[in-house]
Amino acid sequence: MKNSRLIKYTTIMTVFVFIFNTFAYADSSRVVTLGKDLNEAQRKQILDIFKVSENEATIIEVNNQEERAYLEGVATEAQLGKITMSSAYVELLEAGSGIGVETYNISWVTKEMYQSALVTAGVKDAKIIAAAPFPVSGTGALTGILKAFEQATGKKISDEQKKVANQEVIQTGKLGEEIGKEKATELIRVVKEEVIEKRVKNPEEIKRIVLDIAARLDINLNANQIEEISKLMERINKLNLNTEEIKEQLKGIGKKIDQTLKDNEQVKSLLQRIIDMIKSLFSSLFSMFK
Repeated sequence: MKNSRLIKYTTIMTVFVFIFNTFAYADSSRVVTLGKDLNEAQRKQILDIFKVSENEATIIEVNNQEERAYLEGVATEAQLGKITMSSAYVELLEAGSGIGVETYNISWVTKEMYQSALVTAGVKDAKIIAAAPFPVSGTGALTGILKAFEQATGKKISDEQKKVANQEVIQTGKLGEEIGKEKATELIRVVKEEVIEKRVKNPEEIKRIVLDIAARLDINLNANQIEEISKLMERINKLNLNTEEIKEQLKGIGKKIDQTLKDNEQVKSLLQRIIDMIKSLFSSLFSMFK
């Protein structure tokens, strides 16, 4: 009888300990991807940045071959590199929270670029940190972020979405070198929203939208830039994204772009008033001489 009770007690305690460890240490809503080529010291450094220990989140690795699968053809060999140091932290948030991004030692890709590309890939409501032990471009970090998000949600992101999202990061970064990172991010986001909302498929119509948005943002584009942005939008349009979801996930960027457009309209309005005043002045002068 005593042995039977002892066995039952031991069984219950074992189950309790298992359940406790599962909830306390294997938090599936928080996933970390570590670059495969990090050494032990760098690995600890990254985990310190993420403020997690080895047993507080699900930890997986990402390698250079995985990055190349989605970046080859759009990134330069220098950007691709031979090793993977970029790492990512993904924590799922409540619905409607949007996407928040922080970066550490990421020198080329901005937080806003990641946010916009992540929406293209179908990521929703997540806190994301991209980090490296020393300054890196950050072009490969998106692969780790998407891998972590898949692990956390248990849902597969299509290869096409991953490829298009990576293409968006590279093209936005390249455009940013030419017109400024903030302007490039704003341009890509607003064009993307309009193309998706209107479900524009005709390449020439997409180009007209690119030119129209660029004019509204006071951005001058050359023929090659227009062509590259238009080709990207053609691919994005085939992903069946939702404009309202994009706006919900990119709340912070939305406020910035709205203010930019408003400021530009105010500047144009002021310039027009000045021009009208000058015209009126010259008209009055000519009348006096007559």
